Amino acid sequence: MNLNQIQNIFFIGIGGIGMSALARYFHTLGKNVAGYDKTSTELTDELIQSGISIHFEDKLELIPVEFTKESTLVVITPAVPKAHLQWNYFLNNNFEVKKRAEVLGMITKNTFCFAVAGTHGKTTTSSILAHILFQSGVDVTSFLGGIVENYNSNLIGNGTTVSVVEADEFDRSFLHLDPNIACVTSMDADHLDIYGDKSSIEASFKEFANKVEDKNNLFVTTHLPLTGKTVGVNENADFEAVNVRVQKSTYVFDVRINNELIKDVQFSLPGKHNLTNALMALAMAKTYGVSDENIKKALASFKGIRRRFSYQIQSENLVYIDDYAHHPTEIDAVHQAVSELYPNEKVLAIFQPHLFSRTRDFADDFAKSLSAFESVLLLDIYPARELPIPEITSTWLMNKMSNRDKKVVNKADLIPAILASNATVIVTIGAGDIGAMVHDIKTALNEKV
Repeated sequence: MNLNQIQNIFFIGIGGIGMSALARYFHTLGKNVAGYDKTSTELTDELIQSGISIHFEDKLELIPVEFTKESTLVVITPAVPKAHLQWNYFLNNNFEVKKRAEVLGMITKNTFCFAVAGTHGKTTTSSILAHILFQSGVDVTSFLGGIVENYNSNLIGNGTTVSVVEADEFDRSFLHLDPNIACVTSMDADHLDIYGDKSSIEASFKEFANKVEDKNNLFVTTHLPLTGKTVGVNENADFEAVNVRVQKSTYVFDVRINNELIKDVQFSLPGKHNLTNALMALAMAKTYGVSDENIKKALASFKGIRRRFSYQIQSENLVYIDDYAHHPTEIDAVHQAVSELYPNEKVLAIFQPHLFSRTRDFADDFAKSLSAFESVLLLDIYPARELPIPEITSTWLMNKMSNRDKKVVNKADLIPAILASNATVIVTIGAGDIGAMVHDIKTALNEKV
């Protein structure tokens, strides 16, 4: 299939963060892009404003008439339910239907491809790497799983030589890629609804890692059972961050590579996990040939990613942070960063669990991670692609937590509950539609202040 000969691209689930990056890419190429999503969001609003046609009802008559099977590629996300009318119409009428990962593989096949894998850290690491390459003048296009604040987009660059992609382990999508340089940030158990157990996930990551023949071009954190160049903060590694200090809310550190030392690197995203992500991006960019000076300049200017420890309010009396964390390890990272930055403040965490299966599979770990916060408000579980599982509820999860101050609230009562708290640091956490509430929470808190 030749993408150059396709005029129309139709996305089912166009508002997804990975899907929207592809939609933007094809739109910049001058293709006729349209799509469906079940709900309107800030992201779909941005796509519509750019000139992409989107509808929110699963009706066949809403498919544009010019989208014929000879001229159209249909791109689907794994989250689409099997009974979806439009999807079935395209399948039954022999349209070219591809998964998002397959399309990414086709686009990047003829480029020098950087692929960033890991159960956590993919979006931050790939975004930092994309920023370094783009700011250094590399002819790059980057497909990212988050909106990078520097560009207000999840598509950076329009180059044809180099690509940066997130290598997504969900549904084994990353096995469609052919990376030249790759990294694995983490291999924790997740997506057990797909894999069944942790050993199956690890086997899939090993299969991905084996796609990189030259192990000098594979980068891994020190604790992973993979062969490659190691990256670590204050631990023995091929790329090691040392002399780490905090100056004016910014990390300053040196990087030791064999006998070489890159001094006084600056990076402002908080938390040791983000320091590791920055170091991973540095290692990949330096291996590709980007100069130390350009890497340092780009790291210092990186502003972060929407919904990744994203400051909404940062005043003397009140701090409000929003984060996409939806796995116990990610919640631990948020707590570590908040504790490091605000050691003596009262913290309120608001968490919306994502998926019934994930809540069930990691219930004890979620309870332990959330119990580290002084006060917690829990929203109901966000179902995403799943039907409810009997007895798996937020109340069930809360009863496993050891906090003295914990409560389940519905969305209608959330803002009053937040305003009633005397916490000086507030954190919203979760990958569901809690992100759509951030603006209203911020407005209410600003009025209170």
